[in-house]
Amino acid sequence: MTHTVSVDVPGGRLYGEVDGSGPPLVLVHAGVANLRQWDPHVPSWAERYTVIRYDTRGYGRSESEHVGFANRADLAAVLDFVGAPTAHVLGSSRGGQIALDFAVDTPERVLSLTSVAGGVGNFEPDLPQAVIDAIVAFDQATEALAEAKDWAQVADLETAYWFDGPGQPADRADPAVRAMCRDWIFTNYAAEKEPGIPQPLDPSADTRLDSLTMPVLAVVGDLDEAYAIAAMTYLAGAVPNGRLEVFTGAAHLLNLEQPERFTRLVADFLGRVPRPD
Repeated sequence: MTHTVSVDVPGGRLYGEVDGSGPPLVLVHAGVANLRQWDPHVPSWAERYTVIRYDTRGYGRSESEHVGFANRADLAAVLDFVGAPTAHVLGSSRGGQIALDFAVDTPERVLSLTSVAGGVGNFEPDLPQAVIDAIVAFDQATEALAEAKDWAQVADLETAYWFDGPGQPADRADPAVRAMCRDWIFTNYAAEKEPGIPQPLDPSADTRLDSLTMPVLAVVGDLDEAYAIAAMTYLAGAVPNGRLEVFTGAAHLLNLEQPERFTRLVADFLGRVPRPD
């Protein structure tokens, strides 16, 4: 049975859902999604874990004022609210960077870390100039459409880039899942919520990865953007107990493209982590 929670944080309120019982597993969604990103996996994981998921500020049912805040502190507040001093932490894309920053900042609270196509703070891979130019062009096009509040075109552009994958055809993956992801993107932009002013981790995560002694799983699709592939490869190799898993034929939202495999992968990874006392 799902329990909904409302967590008050400085200058905001976070909506969350809790399922199952057992060691806590907290999920942080991508910047092109909301907590519904995890719907395909929660019923299975909740059989062994207390699964905690929430909408980050500016997304879904969560709210924020125009204030400075730290996403890692919000994650901590959610865990505190549900009475979880430690947890397995899993994040996708932007959520992967939030999860990583939380693990670097408070490693004593993290039983394991899973980053799915996530970022690594201040990591700058050596990419071909053509790839860098393409990323810059995408960012500039998105910003111009956002400034014009052309949310439909923003949603189309971001869906093509993040769900289809750069240079991939629009009919590559399940059209129903694609339409769902586009709706998430459009709905979030069209709501025009105040996102708050996130404060970066200082020092950044890229200089502190050797402190992550817990098991770390980095996951990425081979059709994803070059930065995500480079970041996940780097993360897996830079931590003492890291592992890289590549999903063939999947892009940025790989958990929605290959949900059964992703559910099994995470369950197997978590099952190998010693249970907390």
